[in-house]
Amino acid sequence: MLRIGPYTLDNRVVLAPMAGVTDRPFRTLCYRLGAGMTVSEMVTADKRLWHTPKSRLRLDHSGEHGLKSVQIAGGDPDMLADAARANADHGAELIDINMGCPAKKVCNKAAGSALMRNEALVERILEAVVNAVSIPVTLKMRTGWSEDNRNAVRIARMAEQAGIQALAVHGRTRTQRYEGAAEYATIAAVKQAVSIPVIANGDIDSPEKAVQVLENTGADGLMIGRPAQGNPWIFRDIVHYLNHGERLPPVTREERALIMHEHLDALYAHYGEHMGTRIARKHVGWYLAAHASMDAKKAFNTLESPSDQHAFVDDVLSHPLPHTLPDGTVAA
Repeated sequence: MLRIGPYTLDNRVVLAPMAGVTDRPFRTLCYRLGAGMTVSEMVTADKRLWHTPKSRLRLDHSGEHGLKSVQIAGGDPDMLADAARANADHGAELIDINMGCPAKKVCNKAAGSALMRNEALVERILEAVVNAVSIPVTLKMRTGWSEDNRNAVRIARMAEQAGIQALAVHGRTRTQRYEGAAEYATIAAVKQAVSIPVIANGDIDSPEKAVQVLENTGADGLMIGRPAQGNPWIFRDIVHYLNHGERLPPVTREERALIMHEHLDALYAHYGEHMGTRIARKHVGWYLAAHASMDAKKAFNTLESPSDQHAFVDDVLSHPLPHTLPDGTVAA
């Protein structure tokens, strides 16, 4: 089992924080389908921006099950410490510091993975946040800024010294963004360098890959990001494989329909019907990525009401699911 501070997780497979994806409806769904822990979308450390509808929703953890882990993003130690205290006061049980996001709008503000270029600032941030709260603080980072600057091991040692309770390491540099293949040698080196739990992240898209990454890195846990989009069943599949060495049967059409309808209703309830129907479009696009034509997905994106979206899902899943050929065409 994976232990972070005083908490023992249900298992060692964690949902990664993803901006615009890991909202409360998706976190709740992934936790129910086997994630040992979920982490919120990153919240800006600038409390002056918390009054916006987006930030208010990101700060809403009411009714959630499992540990409440909140990721904060910023580049000012005092501001991050203040944000950590405020989130702890609002019920957060873990604080995660974002040092992994490669997005330009984040890095241009000297936050996210851009922080890895300034190790002195990283040290001040880690110490400020850890000292600000009594709950565990974790850190998510990349292997480094660029291929010539893989400094994850140095920052990992710095994090352990500062009191960070666990590390999640994405096997890419910031300049790679999400291109190319993740590498795991740096994650293995981080694991060898520290005694706190290390969670491996990057390209873990199947039960077999999960076993391979654990063997190659010696990591204490796994973090799943993009492979969970449209495939929240990946958590139960990986956990079952790790525990029993065999794959579960594929998800049935009925199971897929049930989860998609449940997810849609959760989005409408969380965001309201107007915004919920629009946010549903990307999720349904992911669910149907390998099973529907581009025209079908475009048609879904024109739907304006929950009833029409539900009817569309029923209609698509009432037919034999097609598959996408290597050339991108869809065959029955």
